[in-house]
Amino acid sequence: MVVTMLRTCLRTIGGIIRSCCKNRLLDHGPIAGAAERWNQLVDNRLCRGKYTDSSKYKSGKVAGQRHKASNKRTSMQDEEDEESGYGNEASNESNRAQLIDDREYDSVASSAMHVTKRILNAQNVVIIQPYIKWGPRKSVTKPELLLQEAEALVRSLPRWNTALSLKVPVETLEKRQLFGSGKLEELKAVIRAQQEAGAMLSCVFISKGTLTYTQKQTLEQEFRLPVMDRYSVVVQILRLHAVSMEAKLQVALAELPYIWSQVKGQETGSKGPISGRVFLSDSQRQMLQLRERKLRHELAAIRSHRELLRNRRRQKNFPVVAVVGYTNAGKTLLIKALTQEQSLQPRNQLFATLDVTAHAGLLPCKLQVLYMDTVGFMSDIPTGLIECFVATLEDAMLADVIVHVQDMAHEAHAEQRAHVERTLGTLMRSGGDRTLTPDRIINVGNKIDLVPDPKAILAEDTSVDNGDTRLHLISSQTLHGVHELLLEVERRVLRVTGRQRLTMRVPMGGPELAWLYKNAAVTETAADPANAERLLVNVVISEGTLQQFRHLFIGSRKT
Repeated sequence: MVVTMLRTCLRTIGGIIRSCCKNRLLDHGPIAGAAERWNQLVDNRLCRGKYTDSSKYKSGKVAGQRHKASNKRTSMQDEEDEESGYGNEASNESNRAQLIDDREYDSVASSAMHVTKRILNAQNVVIIQPYIKWGPRKSVTKPELLLQEAEALVRSLPRWNTALSLKVPVETLEKRQLFGSGKLEELKAVIRAQQEAGAMLSCVFISKGTLTYTQKQTLEQEFRLPVMDRYSVVVQILRLHAVSMEAKLQVALAELPYIWSQVKGQETGSKGPISGRVFLSDSQRQMLQLRERKLRHELAAIRSHRELLRNRRRQKNFPVVAVVGYTNAGKTLLIKALTQEQSLQPRNQLFATLDVTAHAGLLPCKLQVLYMDTVGFMSDIPTGLIECFVATLEDAMLADVIVHVQDMAHEAHAEQRAHVERTLGTLMRSGGDRTLTPDRIINVGNKIDLVPDPKAILAEDTSVDNGDTRLHLISSQTLHGVHELLLEVERRVLRVTGRQRLTMRVPMGGPELAWLYKNAAVTETAADPANAERLLVNVVISEGTLQQFRHLFIGSRKT
C-alpha cells in the first residue's frame, strides 16, 4: 500500500512536469526528457519486485502486458502530438521562424538589395526603362508596355509612388554605366531638376532583370541615390506578400543568389574604394552559406510534405486542375468563378498569390476536382528567382490538366502567353516527370469584358479549328463563357484520367448504389422500366474503380 501511494505521488510529479512542457510553460526539450526518465526510474525502483520477478515464472505474461500498455500510452501520446502539432513540428516551425527573423542577415540584405521587411515611410521612385533600339536582342514588347509593367511593380508596393518615369534607348544592356555618357548626363540633370523642385526622391528603379555590381555602383555614384533593379523590386514585393512560412522560406532563398552575385561582382570589379560596397566578414560569409543550406533543407522537407499530399490525393482519385498564367491575369478570380467559393478574395496586384492553394469544385457531371492556384509568371525575371518556387510549381507540373489564363485586355498578351509557355516547358524538362502535351493544356482568354472587339481576337486565333489548342474566351468578372469552359475542363479531365460515362443496373436499395456514390460520380438515377427491383445509374468512373466494383459486387460475371 505504501509503495503504491509513493509511486503514485512520484509519477504525479512527473506528470505535472510533462503537462507544463506541453503547455509551453517550460522548455520542452531537456525537461520533458527528464520527466520521462523520472517516470522510468519510479517504475524500475519501486516496481522491480512486483513485475520483474513474477515475469520469470509466468513466461513474461505480466511483463508483456506492461510492455503492451506502455506501447499503447506511447502510441496515444504520438497521436496526440501529431494532432496538436506538438513535438518535432513545433520545433521545426520555431527553427523556420528564427531562420526568417535574422537581424544579421537583414542588415546584409538591406545593404546589397535595398530591401526592407517594413516600409515605414513613403517612397518616391524614379523609374527608368532601358530598351534596345535595334538588333537581335531587341525586345518584341513595346517600350511603352515595358514601362507600364515597371510602374505596376511600383504600385504593388504600399506607400511607393512614381515620381518620374522615363524610357531610354540604349545600344546594349552590358555597358559599365548602362547608358551612354550624353544620355547619363541628361538623366542626372532631370533627376537634379526634380530634387531642386522639392521632390524627395528615395531611389532609382532601373527596369532591367539584374544589374551587375559595377553597373549598380556606378549609377548610384552618378545619381547619388540608391539604385534597384527588377530582381530587387520583385523580392521586395514577394517579402510583403509572403504570408505562409513556405512562401517566406522560398523568398528568403530567392534573395541569396542576388547577394552572392553582388559580392562576387565586388571582388572581380574595379579596384579602389567605392562607397556602398557590400563588405562581408568571414563570419557573415559563413552565415550566408549556413543560411542557404538550412533554407534548402527546410524547403526539401516541405517538398516531401507536398509529395505526401499529392499521393493522398492520388489515393483518393481526385483529378487535379492547375490554373497558371502571367501575374495579374485573373487566375484567382477564375477559380472563384469555377468553384463559386465566396471566401476567395482576388487582388488587383502583381504577385498577389505566392502559395499554392487547393479549391474543390464540381464539374457538370458531378465529378469533384481540385483547382490549384499558383504563383504568377513575369518576363525579364532571372530563372533563379523562379526556380526557388519549384516546390510550389510542382503542383502545376504534375496536374492532370493545366488551365493557362491570359489577360486579353493587355496589349502584350501574345508575348505574355509565349513567356509562360517557355517557362513551363523549361520547368517540365528540368523536372522530367511529365511532358507538356497539348491535350493537358486549356488556353483561356480572360477579361474579355474589357476588350472592345472580342470577335477580332477570334479572327486572329489560328488554332480556332483545333479543339485542344483553341482559345476559350471568358470573363471571370461577368461569368461570360464560364459554363462552356467548365464543359471543356470536364472533357479534358475525363480523357486524361481515363474516366468514362456508363449506365449501370444495380439492385434497388442494395449496397452497390452507396458504394458508387462514395467512389464514383453519380450523375443520374432512374427506375429500370424492365425491372422494378433495379435502378439505372449513370456514373463517371475510372477503369480502376470499375474493376473494384466488379470484384466486389459482380465477381466473375460480366456487367
